[in-house]
Amino acid sequence: MKNTNYYVIDSSSLIELNVKYPIDVFPSLWKKIESLINNGVLIAPKEVLKEISVFDDSLKKWAMKQKKLFKDLTENQIKIVTEILKKYPSLAKPDSELPAADPFIIALAIELERSPQKTLTPSVKKRIIVTEERLRGQRVRIPLVCKEYGIECITIIDMCRIEGWKF
Repeated sequence: MKNTNYYVIDSSSLIELNVKYPIDVFPSLWKKIESLINNGVLIAPKEVLKEISVFDDSLKKWAMKQKKLFKDLTENQIKIVTEILKKYPSLAKPDSELPAADPFIIALAIELERSPQKTLTPSVKKRIIVTEERLRGQRVRIPLVCKEYGIECITIIDMCRIEGWKF
């Protein structure tokens, strides 16, 4: 098995990808995304599906078919989310009526990083969060929290480049 990155994807990246590269116009790109999902190296917490469901019907329809993409919340992730929200309460967007997947995305990546399975799979390179959010000063967003936890954040286009995709 070749060296593999594990990607935890944010709804912002899926939404951005569908806006710029719609599923019906760029099916080969979306097939590559599905390949990562089917190989178990592109995942997201179920909270991402909740966010997607609010914004885009075509993306929601696609996402509902991706059974391997969305992972159930574990007890360990709940503990990690609690830890994150103690330090960064605004990450949960308390003033919003919309679902807030951000702390769950980070918790999933942290759980993967801490997993004892990591040592059993020496071919795994990194756990990386894919998000369109950017580090902007001390604004509490995914990249700021990830910086503290030592988790790399990249954009969806960066992921395509790392995977060596050409279209």
